[in-house]
Formats: sequence, C-alpha cells, structure tokens
Amino acid sequence: MTSPISGMNSPAGAEAAAAAAAAKSKAADDLKKGKDLGDKDTFMKLLVAQLKYQDPSNPADSTQFLAQTAQFTQVEKLEDMISMMKAQRMIGASDLVGKTVTYMDQTGATQTGVVGSAKLNGDSEPTLRVGNTDVELSKVTEIKTTTQQ
Repeated sequence: MTSPISGMNSPAGAEAAAAAAAAKSKAADDLKKGKDLGDKDTFMKLLVAQLKYQDPSNPADSTQFLAQTAQFTQVEKLEDMISMMKAQRMIGASDLVGKTVTYMDQTGATQTGVVGSAKLNGDSEPTLRVGNTDVELSKVTEIKTTTQQ
C-alpha cells in the first residue's frame, strides 16, 4: 500500500509555502529599511527556513547547500580577518603614544605634537590625541622618538 506524499496543493504544503513567503517578505522589508542582513544569525535562519519548508517531493540540491555553507564559512573567516586587522591598527596606533608626530591638519597645514593617547572608534580609522586635537592615523606624515630631558 502506498501513502500519498503531501505536495504544495495539500494544506501542509500551502502552509509551508506561506511560511517561506513570509520569511522572504520579512527579509525584503528589513533590507528596504536598511537593516543589515549580512550577519551570521540571519544567514542561518534563512538556511534553516529553506530546509524546513522545502517541498519533500523536490528537495533542495545538495550542491547548492554545500555552496551556501562554504560561503558562510568564507564570511566568518573574513570577519575574523577584519577583527585582526582592527587590532593590528590599534596596536600600531598605541605604539605612537609618547612619540612626536607631524601631521596635516584640516586646513592642510603641517602641525607637530606629542601623542597623548590613541583610540579606535568602531569601524573607523584609529585616532591619535595630539595636544587638544584628534588626528586620524592616516594624516600622520612623520614620527620621531621623543627625547627624555
């Protein structure tokens, strides 16, 4: 005796299709609102929803699934590299504390001063505190060791 397989025309299939459409619609709305959809959690939620609501008579292609998993791994590794680069930039900026730097100010004039501190503001470039001025690391043109007197 054979048992029928529920297709997309059955109530369960229609419910699955509606849930998948709702998830896709929410992702599209979030994208329109400017929300970041590139994080790991969103990727995993979409992948699980895709697998959960797939048509049993026409399952997802395993090569596509492996390709998506590989892309996910690449994104994770790139995020790790970005974090390491930020840390490296901050270490480089912190090494300048106590040293005399020459930099270009906002008017294009050359200024010189001793670096008092360094900070990293989120995704932006490290900033050095020279006297009462915040200077982006890329504006530094010369570095000198401050002599002790």
